[in-house]
Amino acid sequence: MSEIKKIAVLTSGGDAPGMNSAIRAVVFSAARFGIEVVGIFRGYEGLIDWETIKLEPDDVRNINNRGGTILYTSRSERFLDEKFRKQAADNLRKNNVDAVVAIGGDGTLRGAIDFEKEGINIACIPGTIDRDVSCSEYTLGFDTAANTATEAIDKIRDSSISHGRCSVVEVMGRKRGYIALWAGMATSADAIILPEKWDGNYNNVTDAIKRRHEDGRNSYLVVVAEGVTDANELADLIKKKTGIESRVSVLGYIQRGGQPSAKDRMYGSLMGAYAVEILVNGNKNRIVAIKDDKLIDYSINEALNIQNSQIDSFQYKLSLLLSD
Repeated sequence: MSEIKKIAVLTSGGDAPGMNSAIRAVVFSAARFGIEVVGIFRGYEGLIDWETIKLEPDDVRNINNRGGTILYTSRSERFLDEKFRKQAADNLRKNNVDAVVAIGGDGTLRGAIDFEKEGINIACIPGTIDRDVSCSEYTLGFDTAANTATEAIDKIRDSSISHGRCSVVEVMGRKRGYIALWAGMATSADAIILPEKWDGNYNNVTDAIKRRHEDGRNSYLVVVAEGVTDANELADLIKKKTGIESRVSVLGYIQRGGQPSAKDRMYGSLMGAYAVEILVNGNKNRIVAIKDDKLIDYSINEALNIQNSQIDSFQYKLSLLLSD
């Protein structure tokens, strides 16, 4: 067992539903072991400037249902500079912090590996709606984001049916297409465009819409992941090649907000508690992950070396079948 008396917890990068559940579980679990918790505002930026708050169970008891993060977040450019990383590490040492729990996505992990070089013990929790942390089959926020996108697309489709239009809906995901895949399948999209599978062939999309039009359909839905292609150009091309009026809806940051789903609250709680147990058991510089629906952990170095840029093949093939 490790002699940890004080830990810091922070959220970094893009906010994700479920982060507050993880913070809550960290505080409650630490209290069980008699460990003091200090919350760091604005992620790694707050470590540099030492913007903190003491957190006790009563402070976080009722945050489980809240979206976003009570500790705020940021993407710290300064943390890329060794000088500021040393300043952050010195702040932790001066304030007798024995370890850090960092909640965030890929950038947070890469920051952690640099922080490890400063002699700081850190445990990471994958929190990003993009579901793009390769070592984990799930990341906090994805379920809520996919549900939010699905609900929004259902409403857009109602209007599309009323007007006999094609709706092109852009969802978040950065370089991963899971939100587009899940929301597209859930809303019976006629075409789903994913970064992992996109070959630049617009004809596949326009031909699919033409076939449905010839079969008597009067409304159409295309779901596209951000960054794959220009949604407005795609809508213009659909109108040009099919004659069907096409409108673009970019869902944007609505996908990051809102009350977390039960799944994100549960996984946030499990991951937060597990991160504290990792530290208490004397393990250093680890990341919590989900594999086969079970909690596991990797060294941060090992986690960053795991490459998995492909979408689930069965899910993708099923999406093609269901949209045919």
